Amino acid sequence: MNWIVLVIAGLCEVGWAIGLKYTEGFTRFWPSVGTVAAMLVSVALLGVAMRSLPVGTSYAIWVGIGAVGTVVLGIVLFGEAANAGKLVSVGFIIAGIAGLKLAGD
Repeated sequence: MNWIVLVIAGLCEVGWAIGLKYTEGFTRFWPSVGTVAAMLVSVALLGVAMRSLPVGTSYAIWVGIGAVGTVVLGIVLFGEAANAGKLVSVGFIIAGIAGLKLAGD
C-alpha cells in the first residue's frame, strides 16, 4: 500500500511542477492555489510512505517520478524538445526507479 501512496505522491509532484509554469511566478491566483495544494499533498503523502519504506529509496523514487512526469508533460504540453539525449536520459531515470524498487524487495 505504501508503494501506491508513494506513486501518488510522485504524481502530485508532477502536478505542482507543471503547475508552477501556469502560476506565472505566483501572480495567477487559482493556478497558485492548485500548485500549493499539490505541493502539500505530495510532501504529506511522501511522509506517509516513508513510515515503512526506506528514506533513500522513497525520496529517489518520488523525485524520479516527478522528473520523468515533468519531462513528458513538458514535451506534450509545452512543445519542449524530445531529442534522443533527453529520451535516453529519461530511460535511465526509469531504469533507476525500477532498480531501486527491485533492490528494496
